[in-house]
Amino acid sequence: MAKTQLNVRVDEATAETARERALQRGMSVNRYIEELVQRDAGEVGHTFVDAAADFMKSYESVFAEEFGSRESEGRSRT
Repeated sequence: MAKTQLNVRVDEATAETARERALQRGMSVNRYIEELVQRDAGEVGHTFVDAAADFMKSYESVFAEEFGSRESEGRSRT
């Protein structure tokens, strides 16, 4: 996979923390930051899925009334 270079400015304390955490994990600062971004992007995806599931649960009765429930579909097919 091709890599793109980013230049990021942070205060010295943040830079030192990034260096220390990367060293503790046995990886470069670049890889450490890359993993942080990937993890954050994954959390956004999980947050969306969780919110969608909550929405569906909240409106389950409305969908069942409008489109039929799963239980009634399962019984009618047997």
